[in-house]
Amino acid sequence: MKRRLTALALIVAATAAGSAWYLHSKQPQRAGERVLEHLQAAVEVRYDERGVPHIQARHEIDMYRALGFVHAQDRLFQMEMLRRLARGELAEVLGSQLVDTDRLFRTLGIRAHADAYARKLDLNSPSGQALQAYLDGINQYQAKGARPLEFDLLGIEPRPFTVADTLSVAGYMAYSFAAAFRTEPVLSYVRDRLGADYLRVFDLDWRPQGVLDQPLSAGDWRDLGALASLSHRALSDAGLPQFEGSNAWAVSGSRTASGKPLLAGDPHIRFAVPAVWYEAQLSYPGFELYGHHQALNPVASLGHNRDFAWSLTMFQNDDVDLIAERLNPDNPEQVWYRGQWVDLQRREEVIRVKDAEPVTLTLRRSPHGPLINEALGATAGQTPIALWWAFLETDNPILEGFYRLNRADSLAKARAAVEKIEAPGLNVVWANAAGDIGWWAAAKLPRRPAGVNPSFILDGAGGEAEKDGFYPFSANPQEENPPRGYIVSANFQPQSPSGLAIPGYYNLPDRGQRLDQRLADASVKWDLENSQALQLDPGSGYAQRLLAPILDDLRGAAANPRERDLVEQLAGWNGDHSLDSTAASLFNQLLYQLSEKAMADELDPAFYDNLLSTRVLDSALPRLCADRTSPWWDDRRTEAVERRADIVRAAWQASIAQLSSSLGENPAAWRWGALHSLTHGHPLGRQQPLSWLLNVGPFAAPGGHETPNNLSHKLGAAPWSVVYGPSTRRLIDLADASTALGSNPVGQSGVPFDAHYSDQAEAYIAGRYQPQHLDPADVAAHTRSTLRLLPPRQAQ
Repeated sequence: MKRRLTALALIVAATAAGSAWYLHSKQPQRAGERVLEHLQAAVEVRYDERGVPHIQARHEIDMYRALGFVHAQDRLFQMEMLRRLARGELAEVLGSQLVDTDRLFRTLGIRAHADAYARKLDLNSPSGQALQAYLDGINQYQAKGARPLEFDLLGIEPRPFTVADTLSVAGYMAYSFAAAFRTEPVLSYVRDRLGADYLRVFDLDWRPQGVLDQPLSAGDWRDLGALASLSHRALSDAGLPQFEGSNAWAVSGSRTASGKPLLAGDPHIRFAVPAVWYEAQLSYPGFELYGHHQALNPVASLGHNRDFAWSLTMFQNDDVDLIAERLNPDNPEQVWYRGQWVDLQRREEVIRVKDAEPVTLTLRRSPHGPLINEALGATAGQTPIALWWAFLETDNPILEGFYRLNRADSLAKARAAVEKIEAPGLNVVWANAAGDIGWWAAAKLPRRPAGVNPSFILDGAGGEAEKDGFYPFSANPQEENPPRGYIVSANFQPQSPSGLAIPGYYNLPDRGQRLDQRLADASVKWDLENSQALQLDPGSGYAQRLLAPILDDLRGAAANPRERDLVEQLAGWNGDHSLDSTAASLFNQLLYQLSEKAMADELDPAFYDNLLSTRVLDSALPRLCADRTSPWWDDRRTEAVERRADIVRAAWQASIAQLSSSLGENPAAWRWGALHSLTHGHPLGRQQPLSWLLNVGPFAAPGGHETPNNLSHKLGAAPWSVVYGPSTRRLIDLADASTALGSNPVGQSGVPFDAHYSDQAEAYIAGRYQPQHLDPADVAAHTRSTLRLLPPRQAQ
């Protein structure tokens, strides 16, 4: 027995030692020396206490090559998954369950567009050279560095990263912005199947003629619902960044304590491990920038230095049209276009599948764009639906635009840089130390025919889907140095200087209004401290706006003194989603039950589920509550005709029952923090034990949907998992940019078991900010290790 126990102990020890060695071998190298081919001179990389690299080079190209190397050390698996998702190549490593997702992305045309665009990109331009050097740094690491743990688990064979991969990921990011995929089928269904009275809550015009001379069939509607579901599922299940919204504001020196502009920004993106942004300070003689980088992108999407700073929000303009095509009854390979039958274009692509035979796709395209309902494969309906997408239709020199924005220290330079960002639509909020502040909506806005409402599926045969070019950049919403002394951007519908109506899927105005009310207070001098409080504000006026018309109905629904007390808590609630709030829990449960009791009976389950993920529902619910005669209140599943009070009562009873079953009968236990939590999910973290090893969390989460601290969940029954929120919080006072503050939701590294894999997660959820070291003395004081990247001749 003793010998057997000794042998077992030796086996366990050897296994533990082997595991420790294996995991250690996967860790990034942040100290010592490393040869990097093609360098002109040595590059020094100092790592601070959060694992942020501070890269000092003598030459620009060396700087970008070093960035690619250190970025790959920390995020190679993220880079691999993003390019595979964007290019429809996930099934090759994850198996047949990803074929539908791959088919969707192949159908969208991102891969084909990126390949074609890469062939014409000017790689001799400064931005093109920066991209090539950066990709070379990634590929050198991949060739000689540690293979990620996830590559071993999935059997991924490394292959070089290319310019087309970077452009494909840009296409995925643009696609993740596009709300039309899940919104336009739902709105068209309401218009064409339910009618004008039902459409009224969405505040959209109604045209009784429908989409086509011959209405869409039941099969077509099923396919549209399935397509919207597939689009939503492909994004939500990927465990990768998806852009959702954002806050940003700039305050001029007349309104700050320091007398210089202050910039704040927190882009709202789906949470994941690793985090979306990779922080790095880059410098070579004549250039310095502390930037936030996306995977496979050499230039910073967010950044600052001593002279200027900028942040981004989503413009949320509608840059996607879904178009119902008319097929030639005598030739199914033709559609009616501008007065004649024209041939569809065809191409074939092959999806490699890990555990099955390859899948060959035949992808067709009309003059309006790819036929996207063919993403459903053999179940595609009778009516082809084409996709017109600005990303596929514009020159979109976005790499050049951000390269210039990384160097834009004046209003004129910033404006010129932003003009080159054509898709996806973005708001760029910018400030400089000279005292200027500015905001520009970046997008190519299409000239649609008068009277066309692109919120619905358009008729491809009737001319309403045609575009007469694009409006000039001067028509885009923008402001420079406004007299009020501040600019705020929070995804609400902006105004064009030319009065141009800009269709879009904008967020509720409440978050922007709350920020505007506070920034408008002329008695406040803004600094880093009170700006933190504003970014972390967990409140919203949305609840009061929605509840006011139905308070009497709620009072009538309360069945006992305890419930009546809960109604009065809601009536007096200020909208704050703090961790100890009971009212926040009750309101969010009631919000879901109101939508479910009022709307689920009229909609196909797929359409209703998609509606829960749209921004139009946020706007529709207050209008619904204010309209006691809306036909939505009648439950079609009963013979009686229900009214608002009946549905409010049913929603109230269901809310009380759900919260009681979740946390018990005592309402004091229904605290927001007990029901609202954030877990950062790894792409492989959906199964045990990988979920335990790779995911980070859960954490009780303050804030909520459309509060300034926008930690948002999908509308549904308690408990709630936070889906997206501030992907970073940044504050830069341009009186002294070396005092800039920020936060990372998880950590710098995407390497499991690395010290910086999740070292910032607790500070983030607690609302603590970290210094972003910029000054050389400050960087030196916080350096924890130094890596020297050497050209081969110096290493010999």
